[in-house]
Amino acid sequence: MMEIFFETKDVFQLKDIEKIAPKEKGITSMSVKEILQSLVDDGMVDTDRIGTSNYFWAFPSKALHARKRKLEELQSQLAESSQKKEALQKSIEKSKIGREDTAERAALTEELAALRKKKEQLKAEIDKYRECDPDVVEEMRQTNKIAKEAANRWTDNIFAIKSWAKRKFGFEESRIDKSFGIPEDFDYID
Repeated sequence: MMEIFFETKDVFQLKDIEKIAPKEKGITSMSVKEILQSLVDDGMVDTDRIGTSNYFWAFPSKALHARKRKLEELQSQLAESSQKKEALQKSIEKSKIGREDTAERAALTEELAALRKKKEQLKAEIDKYRECDPDVVEEMRQTNKIAKEAANRWTDNIFAIKSWAKRKFGFEESRIDKSFGIPEDFDYID
């Protein structure tokens, strides 16, 4: 399809290309429009609407310039990547200095692993005795105090509802307790 444009260096309408493509290049006439549209989408063929007609064209010089631009872009990316690679190689070499495998380094690495293991053991032991920690105990006391206040508030609410039900409906207190499953020894928490 591109050869039609490059050989003739002319501008075509769709109907002209639909006639020329099957004859000269053996492209089926049913697929000419689709192929042309994909070339336009890829930027290989230019199109413009003039009046009621669509015109299509592609010149070899534009394709050459596009390829040159792409080549320059790829070459700059290659150069940039090469510089990054060199910088990383230098960084690796610089990082290796002072990290050579020596007996001293191996001993220090072993010691580090042993200290880390001991740290984990000590942490586990601290967690075992955590409930005796004064901060944890104080936090539990505060939580218990809040829970006790909440329980007493609900107890107060229940007594208020029982009192209201007695006045409103004339029920006995024992009947209300039995109906709602309130125990006989129900009272505030001290």
